[in-house]
Amino acid sequence: MPDHSNTVAIVTGAGHGIGRAIALRLAQEGAAVCIMDINGQQAEETADLLREAGHEVIFKVADITDFAAVKRAVGETETEWGPVGLLVNNAGFTDAGDIDGIALEEWHREVDVNLNGPYHCLRAILPGMKAQGRGVVVNISSVNGVRFFGNPAYSAAKAGIINLTQSVASEYGKHGIRCNAVLPGSVRTENASWEIRIRKDPDVFRKLARWYPLGRVAEPEDVAKAVSFLASDEASYITGVSLPVDGGLLAGMNVMIDEFILEAKD
Repeated sequence: MPDHSNTVAIVTGAGHGIGRAIALRLAQEGAAVCIMDINGQQAEETADLLREAGHEVIFKVADITDFAAVKRAVGETETEWGPVGLLVNNAGFTDAGDIDGIALEEWHREVDVNLNGPYHCLRAILPGMKAQGRGVVVNISSVNGVRFFGNPAYSAAKAGIINLTQSVASEYGKHGIRCNAVLPGSVRTENASWEIRIRKDPDVFRKLARWYPLGRVAEPEDVAKAVSFLASDEASYITGVSLPVDGGLLAGMNVMIDEFILEAKD
């Protein structure tokens, strides 16, 4: 198991789902974790879970689209605990929509949260990392950033995260700072989007699993394990990488292969 002792970590969007799993994993591995979330109640719930398990934790309520709020939260964390050594840019969301159907304000909001928000966090944290000559950033992008699986605003923003990851890795490597991205596929989380889909079709996860070579939809812990590895000294010579955590989705489309290519051979 990676060792994150003596590491101050900020995890955005850690009030639930993937972010909560990441925060729990890092805390179990020794990190002091700051939960940053727009939802104060959910942030406090995650913090309570960590405290009950004996881990060091604080939470800060901040909207990542508001740079002043992010900068304030980062500053308070540094004042309480010292320099931040790890940033996990996890916060994000998506609403279904197509290019000519999505309202302009909805497009802007998705890009703002999923691309500008992580940039705000980077902008607030990188000076401190640069000053101490070390630091790690793990950005949560998506398979949508390299292939189109719907939701164009979200996909465009997540593609931007991949390039932003490369930019930080290139510009800040000389300061001892590494930056990588994780690209999840479908992840079984408790959020409004999945709840709506499950109400429409309780069998949605089984149907989705057909598209994944490993035969299942990811759990939040699958993503957390990848984040932990990339943040650890075990990955000390890895930077600028975008790591799919997608059960093989990007490697091949089994449903298409089975239904069309193999059928044609028969």
